[in-house]
Amino acid sequence: MQHQEMLPRDTAVQLIDQHGDEVSDEHYRLPDTETLLAAYRGLVEGRRINDQASALVRQGRLAVYPSSHGQEACQIGVALALGDDDWLFPTYRDSVAVIARGVDPAEAMVLLKGDWHSGYDVHANRVAPQATPLATQLLHAVGFAHAARRRGEDTVVVALCGDGATSEGDFHEAMNFAAVFHVPVVFFVQNNEFAISVPLSRQTAAPSLAHKAIGYGMPGQRVDGNDVAAVLAVLGEAVDRARSGGGPTLIEAHTYRMQAHTNADDDTRYRERDEVRAWVDRDPLTRLRAHLARTGALTASVEEDAAAQAESIAASMRAALNTDAELDPEDLFRHVTSIRSPQLQEQWQLLRDEIERETAQPSDTTHETAGGVR
Repeated sequence: MQHQEMLPRDTAVQLIDQHGDEVSDEHYRLPDTETLLAAYRGLVEGRRINDQASALVRQGRLAVYPSSHGQEACQIGVALALGDDDWLFPTYRDSVAVIARGVDPAEAMVLLKGDWHSGYDVHANRVAPQATPLATQLLHAVGFAHAARRRGEDTVVVALCGDGATSEGDFHEAMNFAAVFHVPVVFFVQNNEFAISVPLSRQTAAPSLAHKAIGYGMPGQRVDGNDVAAVLAVLGEAVDRARSGGGPTLIEAHTYRMQAHTNADDDTRYRERDEVRAWVDRDPLTRLRAHLARTGALTASVEEDAAAQAESIAASMRAALNTDAELDPEDLFRHVTSIRSPQLQEQWQLLRDEIERETAQPSDTTHETAGGVR
């Protein structure tokens, strides 16, 4: 591949503008109506998942939730771009993509609830565990894709990360290994402008994050991350390229984190409200809704079905998370090693004795005083 072909465009690829109008492109084509309708249903579900999860945090049923409100086009786009045998390596902010890939909504929330096993069956839907440390999943994704290629499997891996992860050493190592060994992996960076409170301008002086690709010897591309049609087109090309032996690609999706980093973050300390409001008009859901309505593909029946399915997912999340788990204290020791050491056994015995003493205490707290019973 020529060096010029590795460089991304000066402006992000866009196929549907913020008003819902189609944008012609000499290279990328608008996905067909059926695909766009599937994407619309996914966006409706994704928005409802984000809203419901945020509500569950306020109710104390989730410990934390990193919302992807406003980034749903990236989430749904990546889920639809992958084949049945492909793998997704998500970040902590990618719950919508994880659920869209087929993971049960309640199981996808286990990590964020704080349950001890903190995960789901990764093999059932080919979704790696969500990762809280920045960029570590990129190394895992590259290793997994490299192993699959050596086994002769027709597997493509998409590794998600945010703009903050590109400042980590693991990002460099993953990119370099993938390019040198021609690994079938797509790096999909959701550039939402902030690594918690650090703006992109304090992370890199490069023209774009996608420009970093040429330094490793792979192509890079920029896409409007709030345009699900463009995300599908650009991701689809990169996945096809990896599957056919063309090696890795770096894609930078330009989007915005509409809400705080998590419920523990006060984003008013580092960005202005006017900046946030400016992105409301670029909302991926309203954009696709306007386009499909204009073409006549979005009927009342389609909207009702999408809303009903989204509400069903939200209801399943509420039902699962409003149930208190039955905890077994011995689980703290049961799964540390295959054979419990004498030291662990001693610690468990101490804890068990303490629990038994607590439960053996009388529940009647009435006691006598000099002035009588109180």
